Amino acid sequence: MQHSKTIRERVVALDLLRGLTVAGMLVVDSPGSWSVSYAPLQHAAWNGWTPTDMIFPAFLFCVGMAWAFSFPRRAADSTSIWTKAAKRTALLIFIGLVLNALPWFDLVHLRLPGILQRIAICFLLTVAITLATARKKEGKLYLNTGAIAAAAVLLLVGYWAMLRFIPVPGFGAGNLDSLRSLPAWVDRSLFTTNHMWDQGTTPGFGVTCDPEGVVSTLGALASTLIGVLAAITFRAFPEKRRVLYFALAGAALVAAGYMLNPLLPFNKRLWTSSFVLLSSGVSLLALAFLLLLPADGRIAKIVHPLRVLGANAILAFILCQLLEVFSALKIVPTANGAVSPQHWGYATALEAIGDPYLASLACALGILVIIVAAIWPLHRRGIFLRV
Repeated sequence: MQHSKTIRERVVALDLLRGLTVAGMLVVDSPGSWSVSYAPLQHAAWNGWTPTDMIFPAFLFCVGMAWAFSFPRRAADSTSIWTKAAKRTALLIFIGLVLNALPWFDLVHLRLPGILQRIAICFLLTVAITLATARKKEGKLYLNTGAIAAAAVLLLVGYWAMLRFIPVPGFGAGNLDSLRSLPAWVDRSLFTTNHMWDQGTTPGFGVTCDPEGVVSTLGALASTLIGVLAAITFRAFPEKRRVLYFALAGAALVAAGYMLNPLLPFNKRLWTSSFVLLSSGVSLLALAFLLLLPADGRIAKIVHPLRVLGANAILAFILCQLLEVFSALKIVPTANGAVSPQHWGYATALEAIGDPYLASLACALGILVIIVAAIWPLHRRGIFLRV
């Protein structure tokens, strides 16, 4: 039986990390103008990384942690676990497709991959791996640390080998660009370019790749499994050792990522193995830092909005996507014709602030405040969107 204090620390730490990732996503996805966003708030053009590139991997890391915290489970409940996991996966994919279809529901050009779709698939595969390898004891299922670690390693090595050695028709093997890489080719073959991210382009060729495609999900799954391992470590050690181990493991993974980078560059859109190591290390370091924060007092109050976001992360994401769609519609009347709320908000902020980059950031922070304010009453009443 876990002590209530440990359970409370577990939930707070996870919610804070998840909330930090959601807050980062909101700020990145809600600028006043896409053309005047600070460099750290933009994704790397291709190889390399920025702080923005760490957001989605951290969320998947949290997905793995949250699932692991639900163990042990009764072996007799395995069928119902599968049923619930399948329903959750289907619902996340459905919501993701609906958000992709907004506002006009142009099904001919509906993007099939997406963020929620990737979360759903990584969750389902994590459930499959952890249940298939679970140890049984006294009628309960326990996570098999060795098997999960081995699965993560196999994914990282196997994915690297696929990128390096599997030949792409017409291009050969080992290419890691947006046109000739294996993930880009598979996505074009499966989805066709009409159903891929319209900004995943290669100059002179149009749409060629999708950052949430099929093959790169292997790397994303490894990120999720590392989150499972982090939760196992969390439960196995007392607070001080836990923070130390997370800090050491995080630093080691970052170093390993940089060692692998010359052989397999950091690339968020391909979700390369080196990127998995780097981003997982950053997530562990962030978790170690958040665990050092006091559970009450002034600092706890300051970071409480992150906990509000983290406890209702999927709802925050959906609200962000809805606001992004709404803000692009030309519905605000002006003397020169209708403009979008994003355009109007940025123009208003620019007039008040003067600096275009700061005005763009101010708009993003405004959206963040709006979403936190919308979710806060639900948090106080203990209402959470669970899918």
